[in-house]
Amino acid sequence: MADIELAAAIKSALDAVEIPGGGMLSGYAGLSEIIVTPSAVAFAIAVAPGMEAAFGPARDAAQQAAQAVAPGRKIMVSLTSGKPPATGQAAAQGRPGPAPKQAVPGVKRIIAVGSGKGGVGKSTTAVNLALAFAAEGLSVGILDADLYGPSIPKLLGLEGKPAVREDGIFSPHNAFGLKAMSIGSMLNPDQAVVWRGPMATSALRQLLRETDWGDLDLLVVDLPPGTGDIHISLFQQSEVDGVVIVSTPQDLALIDAKKAIDMLRRMGVPLLGLIENMSYFIAPDTGARYDIFGTGGAEAAAKTLDMPFLGAVPLVMSIRENSDTGQPPVVSAPTGPEAQAFRAIAAKILQGSPALRR
Repeated sequence: MADIELAAAIKSALDAVEIPGGGMLSGYAGLSEIIVTPSAVAFAIAVAPGMEAAFGPARDAAQQAAQAVAPGRKIMVSLTSGKPPATGQAAAQGRPGPAPKQAVPGVKRIIAVGSGKGGVGKSTTAVNLALAFAAEGLSVGILDADLYGPSIPKLLGLEGKPAVREDGIFSPHNAFGLKAMSIGSMLNPDQAVVWRGPMATSALRQLLRETDWGDLDLLVVDLPPGTGDIHISLFQQSEVDGVVIVSTPQDLALIDAKKAIDMLRRMGVPLLGLIENMSYFIAPDTGARYDIFGTGGAEAAAKTLDMPFLGAVPLVMSIRENSDTGQPPVVSAPTGPEAQAFRAIAAKILQGSPALRR
């Protein structure tokens, strides 16, 4: 059955799901578009603040109805509302606040890798850092939270969709010893993720919390570029132990990196440090060094921003070539200078944050 036809069939099945106040879910104005991928079905039900519990049975019934029409696919049905319940000081002042943070089952520590803008090598850095942490003896997983532009399947050479257990929990891919989860593995080639903020944040929650991570010392989260709903959702719902910011040396990238740093500080998320990627280019024929994007920009910015400078990664053809073929340098050429750059950065992070080893 084609994706469009399957989405229509699921919506028809929702004719039998009654919602509070009367009426059926299929005609409810708060029902989002039904997204169908080769291995999953996802849609959201938007409700008024405080109505989440009342709509709980409707959500469960919708999940069952969709599962009956699309057996074998992961069904992701989320309830979203305009404002979270008030807690703590916010509640005392009569203002809405975020729900309490919850631990991710099986995960001891979480760090995220972010950037102010795209195109700076954030995902490549996240993958190689995760592998470098694993080389330090840690049990490591990686979550692709860049839902609109997932890169982890390409970078790790993941093939096929993730398995789904009978209880609806994802079994993540295993690549080079990493547990890996990405929505990209569930999409058709070139299929775009066209989701509004609430749908994307709900998908992130399910990828994070409905995946069997086993027993991880560390989960590395590859964030989308910029500052947006996915970042806020992750930092509000989970205890993130620190964030690494990736930038290139030029002023434009650093301007956006500073905005990402400002967001993290406003949200009280620890900053582990700044990495300068594509720092310089070494000509393979002559060995001459070229500072294509300038030099020392990120290191100077880190000093100005009072945060650690973690190191520089050169612009090297082998990083791009090996990444495109799903063979990250840390595992494809572990003794090479590129791998050693990532290993040195990972070691510096662990030295500065020894709790990540516990």
